[in-house]
Amino acid sequence: MSDSSSDSISLDVETIYLGGKEHIVRTRYGSVSVIVYGDQEKPALITYPDLALNHLSCFQGLFFCPEAASLLLHNFCIYHINPPGHELGAAAICSENPVPSVDDLTDQILEVLNYFGLGSVMCMGVIAGAYILTLFAIKHKERVLGLILVSPLCRAPSWTEWFYNKVMSNLLYFYGMCGVLEEFLLHRYFSKEVRGSADVQESDIAQACRRLLDERQKMNVWRFLQAVDGRPDITDGLKTLKCRTLIFVGDDSPFHSEALHMTSKLDRRFSALVEVQACGSMVTEEQPHAMLIPMEFFLMGYGLYRPNQFSGSPRSPLSPSCIAPELLSPESMGLKLKPIKTRIASKMHGA
Repeated sequence: MSDSSSDSISLDVETIYLGGKEHIVRTRYGSVSVIVYGDQEKPALITYPDLALNHLSCFQGLFFCPEAASLLLHNFCIYHINPPGHELGAAAICSENPVPSVDDLTDQILEVLNYFGLGSVMCMGVIAGAYILTLFAIKHKERVLGLILVSPLCRAPSWTEWFYNKVMSNLLYFYGMCGVLEEFLLHRYFSKEVRGSADVQESDIAQACRRLLDERQKMNVWRFLQAVDGRPDITDGLKTLKCRTLIFVGDDSPFHSEALHMTSKLDRRFSALVEVQACGSMVTEEQPHAMLIPMEFFLMGYGLYRPNQFSGSPRSPLSPSCIAPELLSPESMGLKLKPIKTRIASKMHGA
């Protein structure tokens, strides 16, 4: 996408993603693609995806789920912020541009909010994107209403993650988006059931993700990986958060222990954990229906709700009987949010 002297380019061509419109916003840290969908008079929900993903490969499962889409789009205008150079059709970022840090990426988010004239926003991030939005919430508390985090990180990389990151970094630098690297990334995102095995075919979700990974510019992914790999521990900053936080993590996620650690450090009055059985890191793609009821109760604390015509939809495999009773109590996900360890087993893998 070509640069111009203006601060932003609003493309008239509607993207394939739910009719959203793409804006290229220029910031001090380079241009960033933002897909805007919905009524901009509504409160804002911003999203940020994980490494090598964009709004399409990280959030389409959730937003293509009719019940979740009705809940979120009824209450919010969605601003999908893509990591630099991760949008569909992105060109390679100039090698002379400095590699951003996670602090640079959070400052870039602030510039995006200011460009659109947004005040306080709801945030939804996945893995590395969850870390960046949490750091943003720590640095700019007045700009964040709440956090919905999927398999979040808050510590510096463990030795295991550091090793994986180094291997991925070398593969990207020398070989690009090769098959071995894709296997590393799919392991990061999905459960064994979705990834398949010698006896079980790879799922449609994994195949679709693999095709989208093939489109990534290798050095753009490498730059984001350098930022993620160099992230500092922000555990102490969690204690200063004032907003409510809802955390989802799959039992099979490589970052399961990270999510548990983060939950243990958050203010117990304003945070809740939902563990999803037989699911990897990307609950948004693998079991989006498992997010529906917890999000409904979480948003009720803000006076937000799902349209009545979608209530009790037979398309959702979840019913109140699937949810721990304490989650459905009046205090559980509202103004007096309790710490909850809820286990959800979805019957619709890859829904």
